[in-house]
Amino acid sequence: MFSQFALHERLLKAVAELKFVEPTPVQVAALPLALQGRDLRVTAQTGSGKTAAFVLPILNRLIGPAKVRVTIRALILLPTRELAQQTLKEVERFSQFTFIKSGLITGGEDFKVQAAMLRKVPDILIGTPGRLLEHLNAGTLDLNEVEVLVLDEADRMLDMGFAEDVQRLCDESKHRQQTLLFSATTGGAGLREMIGKVLNNPEHLLINSVSQLNEGTRQQIITADHNVHKEQILNWLLANETYQKAIVFTNTRAMADRLYGRLVAQEYKAFVLHGDKDQKDRKLAIDRLKQGGVKILVATDVAARGLDVDGLDLVINFEMPRSGDEYVHRIGRTGRAGNEGLAISLITHGDWNLMSSIERYLKQRFERRVIKEVKGTYSGPKKVKASGKAVGVKKKKTDKKTDKKAAAKTPTKRKSANRPKSDAPALVSQDGMAPLKRRKPAAPAAE
Repeated sequence: MFSQFALHERLLKAVAELKFVEPTPVQVAALPLALQGRDLRVTAQTGSGKTAAFVLPILNRLIGPAKVRVTIRALILLPTRELAQQTLKEVERFSQFTFIKSGLITGGEDFKVQAAMLRKVPDILIGTPGRLLEHLNAGTLDLNEVEVLVLDEADRMLDMGFAEDVQRLCDESKHRQQTLLFSATTGGAGLREMIGKVLNNPEHLLINSVSQLNEGTRQQIITADHNVHKEQILNWLLANETYQKAIVFTNTRAMADRLYGRLVAQEYKAFVLHGDKDQKDRKLAIDRLKQGGVKILVATDVAARGLDVDGLDLVINFEMPRSGDEYVHRIGRTGRAGNEGLAISLITHGDWNLMSSIERYLKQRFERRVIKEVKGTYSGPKKVKASGKAVGVKKKKTDKKTDKKAAAKTPTKRKSANRPKSDAPALVSQDGMAPLKRRKPAAPAAE
């Protein structure tokens, strides 16, 4: 029960109103420490309830009587607009019985309207690094008095190239008393470096190891001969699998648009989401999916974070993601909050080694699946290494000295008179334009 935590009665009332009964493992682990004011570094899977694990302690710190706000007291940084919008909704739900006000700053919205909102000074500011920096540089944002800083999906922000932006925003919030860093994966050297710079004697909470992520999701692979064959398999899956809502992931915008066009032509209720879409279209795509207006979303990795849709139970990787972390974020869209999900990856010859690397990263072996109706000729490499990767054909090593001796002994062959025309040097006219025809040599004059 949430009553076990030292939360203000107004927050407990909101929790009860929202029908939150049992706290999730990440909430049980993080809430007591966060309420004590400790810096935290938390690794927890997407959909584990980690938003409440940092929102409730922030609200508990800021709660009080209504008063004129003069400074932004909490800053929450997130990698994408969609995740920022969802976090704002969560903050508003939990703070519904308080006087705490929050604001949102992301790209794709009117800069002047955002500046006007900042002049009203919200207690909690939620935003993406790029647009926040624009306001900072324009002098419309002051972070000097921020008390609590949250870096949510920190690993994804680094993947997206926001390391310097995030560091600058952290430096601007130099008087903060608490920093909370959350990520879905353990990250790499870049994340460790950031943790060393922005956290002060943090408590490290590893709620899920990588191998435990998405235990409620079945993970399958289906081999394919080529992309056209992948499209045939995709059509079969969407027509025959039992699902409420599905996401089809691609690596490129061009492929996403191609698949979307194919699905619409086959009269599927589908939408496409990628970085070329403006904020209005992106919001419409997600709203339509949530409301059930469409069943299928074709997306690049812009949708791999921050997309929380009830009933999303099928993820298809039309193209294999380029890293294990991206794979985790993609399949994290399904199998959320204890529900079951299915993640299917379509694998051609060129995808095999990447797939096997992700298996090793997750310390899992994906279920191999064959669909008779669309079975191809490729079923995986003939030989695999201990790592699971395909055995490549190695070039034979040659002795250079032997080769040189053999070449010296071999007489140089004269070029054949019947060699192909393409091998002959082209003759060009003096103006450099039209090629000249080769003339036959004139017959020798009679003596």
